[in-house]
Amino acid sequence: MKIFFSGIGGSGVSAIAGFMAEKGHAVFGSDRLFDSRPAHPVRLRLQMNGVTILPQDGKGIDRSFDLAVFSTAVEGSNPDAVSAGAAGVPVKTRPEYLAEIVSAFKTTAIAGTSGKSTTSGMLAFLLQRLGMSPNFIGGGKVKQFKTEKNPGNYLTGSSDYLVIEACESDGTIVDYEPQHTMILNLDLDHHSIEETARMFEVLSARTRGTVHLNADDRNLDACKIRNAVRFSIDKVSDYQAVDVRYHPLKTSFSVGGQEFLLSLPGRHNLYNATACVAFLSEEGVPLQRIADALPEFSGIERRFDVYLNDDKHLVIDDYAHNPHKIRSLMETMQGISKRICYIFQPHGFGPTRLMKNGYIAAFREGLRDTDRLVLLPIYYAGGTAAKDISSRDLSAPLKNSGKDALAVDDREEIFGVLGGYDAYVVFGARDDSLSDLAETIAQRMK
Repeated sequence: MKIFFSGIGGSGVSAIAGFMAEKGHAVFGSDRLFDSRPAHPVRLRLQMNGVTILPQDGKGIDRSFDLAVFSTAVEGSNPDAVSAGAAGVPVKTRPEYLAEIVSAFKTTAIAGTSGKSTTSGMLAFLLQRLGMSPNFIGGGKVKQFKTEKNPGNYLTGSSDYLVIEACESDGTIVDYEPQHTMILNLDLDHHSIEETARMFEVLSARTRGTVHLNADDRNLDACKIRNAVRFSIDKVSDYQAVDVRYHPLKTSFSVGGQEFLLSLPGRHNLYNATACVAFLSEEGVPLQRIADALPEFSGIERRFDVYLNDDKHLVIDDYAHNPHKIRSLMETMQGISKRICYIFQPHGFGPTRLMKNGYIAAFREGLRDTDRLVLLPIYYAGGTAAKDISSRDLSAPLKNSGKDALAVDDREEIFGVLGGYDAYVVFGARDDSLSDLAETIAQRMK
């Protein structure tokens, strides 16, 4: 099969493109990011995997293609879209194509407004370590899946197991028909809580096998989801994590009398791990075997990545970008450092507009008198978004309530306001260059 992927640089599209290339298909693609950054590491890895990268000018698509798959970020007026239509090439969006792939495997869909990337990557990693040869299509990059050819966001195996990150952002998860579904949590992100709840209910109803559900999540508790296998920390459930001990950069706990060690910090990651334990146990894997494999998982890129950890400073890079993720990140950091400088880049004008009040509430709750928040300009990836909100719309009400919060016009400004903090946390979605910023801060702190 000959497939063209437009917007191939995005985490979701690149994962499917790399996956299909490794499965033996002829894969081509384009991305405006690659046009401006020809040496982008994702582009180079895709090319090493046999993917042909072309300019996003529409000239690469002709009648020889069996299918054109478009990122939902690619507008209908894009030259690739125009060319595909003119050539009569069948067209699917990335979620539509993923839904088609889901039906071809014994798929486990990982849903929730937070933790999908880590949990789907963790589950795929554990399945691999347990000798079950899984397939994986994710949004985040699993550190231990990275190779010269693979950014880490997919895995091809010989079994019929497939683990996917089921994102609710565009509403298409209601089209999935997975074998199993895992729902981690429910909070404000791309849609209102009520809208997302309805999607999760439909996804659960379309699931052929088991639904795994977080019993502690109050918003999920109100959803109409029947006969779920439940996991938890606080409530008694089918799989409850007990004897929990949070260490600065790891977590120990027990489930069903079996002790576990997770090489990731924080309550949010404990939920992710407990969900995986529940799933694997339901699949018949002994708890002892899961416990032997779990400490090996080293996480996902840009999820609490440590760039510096010496006696003086800690520098972290993280993907936290919605109020729920931000609360989890700040809660974890408060157990580690006394004086923290948070550096946040909101992702997109539409999401910032939707989550403005949630952001402000999360920072009001999480910022202590010893902490500072520095807001970078809103990340803009192109397109036709209305630029009618700015980071100052977040910083102003926080300053008025007595919090140390300020917005800067560019990244160079932050080096004049870092001050003498114990820890520096860079966070935000979609922009991989935030990792470079964290690395620069780490270098200056040494």
